[in-house]
Amino acid sequence: MNKTMTILLCSIDGVKDFVNMVSRIEGDVTISSGRYIIDAKSIMGIFSLDLSKMVTLEIEEWKNEYMEILKPYVAE
Repeated sequence: MNKTMTILLCSIDGVKDFVNMVSRIEGDVTISSGRYIIDAKSIMGIFSLDLSKMVTLEIEEWKNEYMEILKPYVAE
C-alpha cells in the first residue's frame, strides 16, 4: 500500500538526518517537487530540490511504524 505525505526539510542537518532515517525504510521512497521526482534515500538528489517549499514524500510499501521515523518532518 502506497502512502503519500507532505514534508518539510529546512536545514542541511535536517536533510542528513532525514536520509539516515529514510534509509531504514524498505522499498522505494520518492520525493516530488513540481515535476521533479527523486529518490528520497539520495542526499544529493534532495539537495537538487528547492527546499524552501514543502515536498511530497511517497512510500511504496507503507508500514505504520514508519510514521514514528517521519514524524519530525511531516508538515502540519
